Amino acid sequence: MTDIARNLQSVHRRIQQACIASARAPDAVQLLAVSKTFGADAVRQAHAAGQVAFGENYIQEGVDKIQTLRGLPLQWHCIGPIQSNKTRLVAEHFDWVHSVDRLKIAQRLSEQRPAHLPALQVCLQVNTDGGATKSGASPEHVLALAHAVAAMPNLVLRGLMTIPDPVEGFEATVALHRRATNLFEQVRTALALPHWDTLSMGMTADLEAAIAAGSTLVRVGTAIFGHR
Repeated sequence: MTDIARNLQSVHRRIQQACIASARAPDAVQLLAVSKTFGADAVRQAHAAGQVAFGENYIQEGVDKIQTLRGLPLQWHCIGPIQSNKTRLVAEHFDWVHSVDRLKIAQRLSEQRPAHLPALQVCLQVNTDGGATKSGASPEHVLALAHAVAAMPNLVLRGLMTIPDPVEGFEATVALHRRATNLFEQVRTALALPHWDTLSMGMTADLEAAIAAGSTLVRVGTAIFGHR
């Protein structure tokens, strides 16, 4: 067994234990393996150990890996910031996008999605803790953004993604993540979107707290692939 395979087993145990501790079903949370800065061979090893979904922060790096590994049945998620001049690459190669934070980006992704591909699965990135230097729509604008994106062809709006700054203590981290959970439920109630089911929240250091707060998908890189 490779180190990556062992690490994947360990992460899955953490997820299952966190679900049980939060009185959630053991399979309530999906794992997204964040493979940024690691090569195609690392992705191959993770896939051989059963991992299918991979997240990439850097668009060109992700596209290169997608093309190299196109013979494998993988699901690719863009989880990094998207500039307007990179939307076509994302629309043409990725299956999911977690980092839509403004209307212009969503419009370009919808317009540039090739007709032969399934609709692009989209999460809105929200800046729940107000970090001045971080990407993400402000919470007060998320409902209007969700309403607009949900009406776009070639996109399926699935939920929210957050990357809050770390805080001290488990309960404080849970409380911080619950801001996104509350916003997620507000959008669900207001819009009744048919596929609104994804709360992309939590990473290696805080996945237990994110799961306690209601995350449905955790993005884990270091605990699987090692330090960059």
